[in-house]
Amino acid sequence: MTTATSTRALIDAVAAGTRTVELGQPLFTGMPTSPNHPGFRMTLIRRHGDAVRPDGGSASNEILVTGGHVGTHVDALSHVSHDGLLHGGVDAEAAQRGGRHTEHGAERIPPMITRGVLLDVPGARGVTALDPGEGVTADDLAAAAERAGAEPGPGDVALVRTGWAQRFDDAASYLGHDTGVPGVTEDGARWLAERRVVAAGADTTAFERIPPGDGHRVLPVHRILLVEHGIHIIEHMALEEAAEQGLTEFLFVLTPLRIVGGTGSPVRPVAVVGA
Repeated sequence: MTTATSTRALIDAVAAGTRTVELGQPLFTGMPTSPNHPGFRMTLIRRHGDAVRPDGGSASNEILVTGGHVGTHVDALSHVSHDGLLHGGVDAEAAQRGGRHTEHGAERIPPMITRGVLLDVPGARGVTALDPGEGVTADDLAAAAERAGAEPGPGDVALVRTGWAQRFDDAASYLGHDTGVPGVTEDGARWLAERRVVAAGADTTAFERIPPGDGHRVLPVHRILLVEHGIHIIEHMALEEAAEQGLTEFLFVLTPLRIVGGTGSPVRPVAVVGA
C-alpha cells in the first residue's frame, strides 16, 4: 500500500465517524499530587474589566504553576537513573548539567498515535477496584489481556486499570501514604517489557505498587521500564470511563509538550474509537 493510499484510507476512516474517550484527569488547584513533585496552581492574573479596549472588548488570562509530573503526565527517560546511569548507559550527572537534561529530555518523547490496549485487572478478578498496596503481577496482566482478547505488542501502549482513579476526588485516599497504593510489580513490569511496548500507563500516582506507610522510598518498576528498557510511563490516568464502555483495544493518541531538557510532560491522552 502506498503512502497516498494509506493516507486516503485513514482520512476515510475518520470521515466515517469517530469519538474520543478521555484517558486523562483534569488539572485543578488542590488536585492530588505526588509528594515528590510541586502541586498544581492556576489563578486568573487578568480579569474581564481590568482593562477595556476602546471598542468595549476585554480579555482574561491565567498563570499556571506546575511540575512536569503533575496530573496525567508521561515520564521522559531522563526521569530516573540507576547507579548514576540513565537509559542506554548515559551518565546522569553529566547529562543534567546546566539546569536541563542534554540527553533523554522530554522534547524527545515521541508523539504516540498507536494501538492502545486496556488491561482491566479488577475486571479480570471480578471486583470493582484493587485493594490498597496490592500488587499487579505478570499473571494478572496476562489474565487481563486474555479477558480483553488483546495482548499488547511492539510499539503499543499498555494501560493498566486498578480502579484507583475512583478515589481521585479524595487526595489523601488517592495518594494512599498510610494505606498503600496498588500497582505493577517487578515481574509485571518485565511482562510489559517483554512485549516491547512504547509506553505503559496506570490510574495511580506512581504506576507501581506502593506498600502501606512506605511512600515512594524505592521505585523498582521505574528502573525496569525507564532505565533498563526505555519504556515511557504514564501516570494519573483516568480509565474508569474506558472500562465502563468496555474498551479493550483502540487508537491511542498522546502528544507530549516539547519541554527541552525536561524529565516529563503533562499530557491529555485519548482513545479514538468508532462512532
